[in-house]
Amino acid sequence: MPRRPDLPRQLELTAARTSVGAARSWGGRRHGAGRRPSGRAGVPHRPRDPLSSHHPVHVTLRLRPDLGPLRRHRVFAVLRVAFRAGSDRAGFRLCHFTVQTNHLHLLCEARQGDALGRGVQGLEVRLARAVNRILGRRGRVFADRYHRRALKTPTEVRAALVYVLQNRRKHVSARVADAWFDPFSSAPWFGGWREPLPTHEPWMREALAQPPCVAPPHTWLLRTGWRWRRGPLPLGVGPVGARR
Repeated sequence: MPRRPDLPRQLELTAARTSVGAARSWGGRRHGAGRRPSGRAGVPHRPRDPLSSHHPVHVTLRLRPDLGPLRRHRVFAVLRVAFRAGSDRAGFRLCHFTVQTNHLHLLCEARQGDALGRGVQGLEVRLARAVNRILGRRGRVFADRYHRRALKTPTEVRAALVYVLQNRRKHVSARVADAWFDPFSSAPWFGGWREPLPTHEPWMREALAQPPCVAPPHTWLLRTGWRWRRGPLPLGVGPVGARR
């Protein structure tokens, strides 16, 4: 049947796919469109490599920039409680830690990757609740997924111990005394120092009067293997690149 001449003709739309560098048009894909990543987008969401229960793990947690510095004694007091509560649960052990201005470093052990993931996530929940409660805020505390690195040799474990327990030496501009150690870390409960720790500070006596907020290591590497060649750690040692 022929079309009536008085009816309007239907127009056809041509679908345009816009690529990078091409002219913009309505519809189709657009460069830069889509949901933006929240926080610090540094750890990709992909399956992690399997872990061995014989290898300690260095875990890094990045904090959101709107929190402000956590290296305050009133904040660290509640963090210690959270560390203690989550330090030894279901095949996961938190053995060492340090609290820096905008990130945390942890040395952990786990029976397998799933146990590490559950342990770190449980610890994140406890820490987030403690931080939000003491700061009077709500919302997320950690910027993104945790980063992990397995430590497979005594040399790697020793370097990680120095990096975690003496990490603050990387960030101080003035020369610090050789007897100094980071008060916002698990250094008071670390038994591998070559020299005795100074205990004259009130906060140090208070910390040692409480139960340890970390779990004793079970792996040979983190328990004794790191001492194999060079012995205990001197208090004056610092990470590579520390300001002196």
